[in-house]
Amino acid sequence: MQLALGPVQYYWSRTDINQFYESMLSTPLDIVYLGEVVCGKRHQLRAADWLELARTLVEVSDKQIVLSTPTLLESNADLNWVRKICDNGQLLVEANDMSAVQLLSEARLPFACGPAINIYNHRALSHLMSLGMVRWTAPVEMSGRQLGDVLNVCGSKPEVELFAYGHMPLAYSARCFTARHLGLDKDNCGYRCMEYPDGLSLASQEGEKLFVINGIQTLSGEPVNLLRHYPELRELGIDILRISPQWLRMEQVVAAFDSARRGELNPDLLPHGVDGYWRDHAGLELIARSGRDADSTDWCHT
Repeated sequence: MQLALGPVQYYWSRTDINQFYESMLSTPLDIVYLGEVVCGKRHQLRAADWLELARTLVEVSDKQIVLSTPTLLESNADLNWVRKICDNGQLLVEANDMSAVQLLSEARLPFACGPAINIYNHRALSHLMSLGMVRWTAPVEMSGRQLGDVLNVCGSKPEVELFAYGHMPLAYSARCFTARHLGLDKDNCGYRCMEYPDGLSLASQEGEKLFVINGIQTLSGEPVNLLRHYPELRELGIDILRISPQWLRMEQVVAAFDSARRGELNPDLLPHGVDGYWRDHAGLELIARSGRDADSTDWCHT
């Protein structure tokens, strides 16, 4: 299986973005996704800047560079952003909104579908493939059993990518939750998201990590961690494992998954996280609570 670095969800400065991707060049990643996927107001890197960064990485790296489009479009400016990404003329584009799918399909360009494109059955999968989809990242809430059912009835399938590590993007809203938390209007937010490089943690009344607020985006409170399920993922036919960028310890996360694909599976390298969705349970169920290891799961019937 290949390892992919998903697009950065958070609002980092231009300097931090450049340093982050420079540090990723020396890791055993195979694919790198670039682009603003959350909020079009984030102004440190605009569409042209992401295009320039992508072309620079193509020149200095042998990794596949993919451009990701925004997920929730709220203005003509956002749509123009999507058009610029889709018209890049060189790189594969990950569509995170159906407007990008339409633009890429009309241009007869191959494209990937990100986890925000809601594909839950083989009919939808086949339809998107007929439009030019060559890679599909399954929705983060799809279980292993559900994914296996979809793949088992497909006559042909695209490359299948799975969100294997990181805070899961659960929802998007026209309202900016970070601005509201700080008592600000969305249109005058002051770009305060940048003060929270890993988002704002939201706990339940019991003190349990419930969500992470990231502007207009809501993420899972705990990162999903499917490392211990690696043998089943391979058996199921997953082609690519996606690791979502985080502020710290990225090299350690990548190294843990790379060790697994080299036959050195050690779940203790990344002991924390959730895997409830994958096991047909509540999404926030912690691995430590499951009382089951990867060898005892029963969803994989290929």
